Amino acid sequence: MNVLWIVAHPDRRSLTRALADEGVAHLDELGHDVRVRDLYAMDWNPVVDAADFAHDPAERLLVGEAAKEALRRGTLSDDIRAEQELVRAADVLIVQFPLWWYGMPAILKGWFDRVFVNGFAFGVTDPDTGTVLRYGDGGLRGRRAMIVTTIGAREAAFGPRGIHGELEEVLFPIQHGIFHYTGMDPLPPFAVYGADRATAHDFARAAARLRERLSALADIEPVRFRTQNGGDYDADLVLRPHVAPGVTGLAAHYLTSATERHGNLQSVSPVPSDLGEGRRTPVVSP
Repeated sequence: MNVLWIVAHPDRRSLTRALADEGVAHLDELGHDVRVRDLYAMDWNPVVDAADFAHDPAERLLVGEAAKEALRRGTLSDDIRAEQELVRAADVLIVQFPLWWYGMPAILKGWFDRVFVNGFAFGVTDPDTGTVLRYGDGGLRGRRAMIVTTIGAREAAFGPRGIHGELEEVLFPIQHGIFHYTGMDPLPPFAVYGADRATAHDFARAAARLRERLSALADIEPVRFRTQNGGDYDADLVLRPHVAPGVTGLAAHYLTSATERHGNLQSVSPVPSDLGEGRRTPVVSP
């Protein structure tokens, strides 16, 4: 398989980067073709502006329209087009980051903002029916996507009654709002908890679990969300009354039960110790 591994951490000595190195080496050993994009090492520009689209800065910038037109004309900036070619070639997208403030680092969010433009990852229509293809369909259909994340907090605090909320809900904007929205199959996330306190032993254990997960990359059951055009939603994109009656919020948009989802989610919980994730702690709160 062709694997595109996106990693975002400012310190090359971090647990995040060490795990990325282990994962990429293992995929290489298995015979996969892996391309790594280290956004900090690349000094990736995360800011969308008119130059991305060869747009006249004197004119009002409507980002969606400008991006789609630039994609059509072939005038997207070179750095964006290079990343899009890598995404097109990938069978699997692995996105690795420390969890900061309930989300990804700004540089990674900016990668999605600039690369997953209108007409490429979304804004795609069925040529025969004109139906908008998204949430289970779209520009990136046929690919798999997986989050690998390091988290400073304890695993229990991201459990069903944990103060931070369940991890699958915290990652819902990525799993559902980016991966599923663009047609990719989101795999259960791989999480390492207590990351800023991990020992060498904890790292070895986490790396072994990551290698195990990557060995099954083609066979892991994706997280199953309802598709937009599968009949569950009405014309206003609201669930029909007979679908998941009485269920509201994020849970209503899954096809699988919470028990089934949690059974698929693999995580690593190292005990607290002394090996840090870098000077900045990847945690949702101090």
